[in-house]
Amino acid sequence: MSGKVSKLAYKPVGLLLGIGAGTVAGFVFKEIWKLASGDDDAPNATDEDRGWGEIIAAAALQGAIFAIVKAAVDRSGAVGVRKLTGQWPD
Repeated sequence: MSGKVSKLAYKPVGLLLGIGAGTVAGFVFKEIWKLASGDDDAPNATDEDRGWGEIIAAAALQGAIFAIVKAAVDRSGAVGVRKLTGQWPD
Protein backbone atom coordinates (compact mmCIF):
# COMPACT_ATOMS: atom_id res chain seq x y z
CA MET A 1 0.00 0.00 0.00
CA SER A 2 1.48 3.36 -1.01
CA GLY A 3 2.13 6.13 1.51
CA LYS A 4 -0.73 8.30 0.23
CA VAL A 5 -3.23 5.46 0.27
CA SER A 6 -2.09 4.45 3.76
CA LYS A 7 -2.55 8.02 5.03
CA LEU A 8 -5.98 8.26 3.42
CA ALA A 9 -7.04 4.91 4.82
CA TYR A 10 -5.91 5.91 8.32
CA LYS A 11 -7.93 9.18 8.38
CA PRO A 12 -11.33 7.62 9.21
CA VAL A 13 -9.68 5.21 11.64
CA GLY A 14 -7.93 8.10 13.37
CA LEU A 15 -11.18 10.06 13.55
CA LEU A 16 -13.05 7.16 15.15
CA LEU A 17 -10.18 6.54 17.56
CA GLY A 18 -10.22 10.23 18.52
CA ILE A 19 -13.94 10.12 19.29
CA GLY A 20 -13.45 6.98 21.33
CA ALA A 21 -10.50 8.52 23.17
CA GLY A 22 -12.59 11.55 24.13
CA THR A 23 -15.37 9.34 25.44
CA VAL A 24 -12.98 7.18 27.46
CA ALA A 25 -11.12 10.21 28.81
CA GLY A 26 -14.39 11.83 29.94
CA PHE A 27 -15.43 8.69 31.77
CA VAL A 28 -12.02 8.25 33.41
CA PHE A 29 -11.98 11.90 34.51
CA LYS A 30 -15.41 11.67 36.10
CA GLU A 31 -14.45 8.55 38.04
CA ILE A 32 -11.14 9.99 39.23
CA TRP A 33 -12.84 13.26 40.21
CA LYS A 34 -15.39 11.32 42.28
CA LEU A 35 -12.59 9.48 44.09
CA ALA A 36 -10.47 12.58 44.63
CA SER A 37 -13.16 15.04 45.68
CA GLY A 38 -16.04 12.91 46.87
CA ASP A 39 -18.30 14.98 44.60
CA ASP A 40 -20.20 13.44 41.69
CA ASP A 41 -19.85 16.50 39.45
CA ALA A 42 -16.67 18.28 38.46
CA PRO A 43 -16.85 22.06 38.63
CA ASN A 44 -17.59 24.16 35.57
CA ALA A 45 -15.53 27.30 35.04
CA THR A 46 -18.69 29.38 35.49
CA ASP A 47 -19.86 27.62 38.65
CA GLU A 48 -20.28 30.47 41.14
CA ASP A 49 -20.17 28.19 44.18
CA ARG A 50 -16.72 26.75 43.39
CA GLY A 51 -13.39 28.39 44.07
CA TRP A 52 -10.57 29.11 41.66
CA GLY A 53 -8.38 26.36 43.06
CA GLU A 54 -10.98 23.66 42.58
CA ILE A 55 -11.81 24.82 39.06
CA ILE A 56 -8.17 25.03 37.98
CA ALA A 57 -7.35 21.66 39.56
CA ALA A 58 -10.28 20.01 37.78
CA ALA A 59 -9.27 21.54 34.44
CA ALA A 60 -5.64 20.46 34.85
CA LEU A 61 -6.64 16.92 35.80
CA GLN A 62 -9.08 16.70 32.91
CA GLY A 63 -6.48 17.97 30.43
CA ALA A 64 -3.83 15.55 31.66
CA ILE A 65 -6.19 12.58 31.48
CA PHE A 66 -7.36 13.52 28.00
CA ALA A 67 -3.79 13.91 26.73
CA ILE A 68 -2.69 10.57 28.18
CA VAL A 69 -5.70 8.66 26.82
CA LYS A 70 -5.44 10.31 23.39
CA ALA A 71 -1.72 9.57 23.12
CA ALA A 72 -2.25 5.93 24.12
CA VAL A 73 -5.14 5.48 21.65
CA ASP A 74 -3.32 7.26 18.79
CA ARG A 75 -0.17 5.21 19.36
CA SER A 76 -2.14 1.96 19.52
CA GLY A 77 -3.95 2.87 16.31
CA ALA A 78 -0.70 3.61 14.51
CA VAL A 79 0.82 0.32 15.69
CA GLY A 80 -2.30 -1.49 14.45
CA VAL A 81 -2.09 0.18 11.04
CA ARG A 82 1.57 -0.74 10.77
CA LYS A 83 0.76 -4.39 11.55
CA LEU A 84 -1.99 -4.42 8.90
CA THR A 85 -0.26 -2.43 6.16
CA GLY A 86 3.44 -2.65 6.95
CA GLN A 87 3.66 1.16 6.95
CA TRP A 88 3.57 3.70 9.73
CA PRO A 89 0.81 6.30 9.26
CA ASP A 90 2.07 9.88 9.24
